[in-house]
Amino acid sequence: MLDFNASASLSERIESLIDPAMQAENQAQTPRAYLGASRLGAACERQLQFEYAKAPVDTGKEFSGRILRIFERGHRTEDMVIRWLRLAGFILKTEDANGRQFGFSTAKGRLKGHVDGVLIGGPEGFSYPALWENKCLNSKSWRDLQKNKLAVSKPIYAAQLALYQTYLTLHQHPALFTAVNADTMEIYAELVPFDAALAQRMSDRGALVIRATEAGELLPRSFTDPTHFECKFCSWAERCWSTKK
Repeated sequence: MLDFNASASLSERIESLIDPAMQAENQAQTPRAYLGASRLGAACERQLQFEYAKAPVDTGKEFSGRILRIFERGHRTEDMVIRWLRLAGFILKTEDANGRQFGFSTAKGRLKGHVDGVLIGGPEGFSYPALWENKCLNSKSWRDLQKNKLAVSKPIYAAQLALYQTYLTLHQHPALFTAVNADTMEIYAELVPFDAALAQRMSDRGALVIRATEAGELLPRSFTDPTHFECKFCSWAERCWSTKK
């Protein structure tokens, strides 16, 4: 038997067993055949086209096991916050009468969104019903959110909330947005009033991305330099910059 404790190889060995299994599980999932509302606030419309068209990602840009573990941490944290809010007296609904996650579908099913929950009652000082959305962030990202608030720090999440408030008719009362610091377990909370203009822009953007993609039209890039940090981290950067447009 190999002595894995002789070096860091035990950790590497465990990861080498877990990571491929997680990647295989992820690849076996049925790709969604719609544009996700949670992504419409992304910086680049062309990136959204690649997502919607399910274009293969660049070599080496597949989700690693570590990233998949981070995703799972977010899902697990959401379950914890649901329990905490209910313990605190909030009446939080996360599923409809048929046991399905609350969501919406429009554009003949080509644009969809699924929400974390709806607050229908609870402590005084809040208005009901109200949308609830939660994220799990690392300390740096969490502190930036705390300093600059949602609209500035995390515009993609702000767009997500505005769309959900529109399509689920939850625009009359501010949404409750919470974020958990994954390192310290501190909770950030912000009441987010409905931004009708943002919701309209994002809805129009969704229609544009769907229409252009299905017509075979490539939308402009949002950036002019492939070394821009958004491009460097894009899963389709090589595909995008290999075209002349």
